[in-house]
Amino acid sequence: MKSFVRLTRLARIACLGVLLCLTGSLSQVAAHAASKDSSGAMVIVFKDGHRQSFNLSDIARVEFAGGASSASEDSYRVPSRGRFIGKWECGDGSGNNFDITLNEDGTAHRSIGDVNGRWEYVDGEARATWDDGSHDAIRKSGPQYFKFAYGAGKSFTSDPDNVTHARNTAAGPV
Repeated sequence: MKSFVRLTRLARIACLGVLLCLTGSLSQVAAHAASKDSSGAMVIVFKDGHRQSFNLSDIARVEFAGGASSASEDSYRVPSRGRFIGKWECGDGSGNNFDITLNEDGTAHRSIGDVNGRWEYVDGEARATWDDGSHDAIRKSGPQYFKFAYGAGKSFTSDPDNVTHARNTAAGPV
């Protein structure tokens, strides 16, 4: 009987050892799966909890429709490219207003002087280069937008000739 008790105790110890080894192996597998390098991928988590992964090499840019986005209610965040498309009322630096129209296809029009040009989205701002050689940038500062004017021969990093208000009066394609 003593040998049977000893054998049972030995069997229990062996089972406990096997369980500990399995637990350790499973925790290592879980840790490896969690630490898998996911750089180069973007994961979107939907409201219902499911996830979808995208390769960053397949993505040209990420845009949010309209001016407000559910991604953040922070009014100080960087606006998307789509936020700049439309007609903007801007000051001319002398107390008068004029319009800048930014189109989806990258073309632009300035009502003062009736000048055409091209615009691009760079570092969270709209940069228009006009056929007369001047430049305008529409930038967000806090909750407001401003137009920065640069004369011919200046760059977007130069000191602006004037800075005035900018207001999108017709968002979207005009």
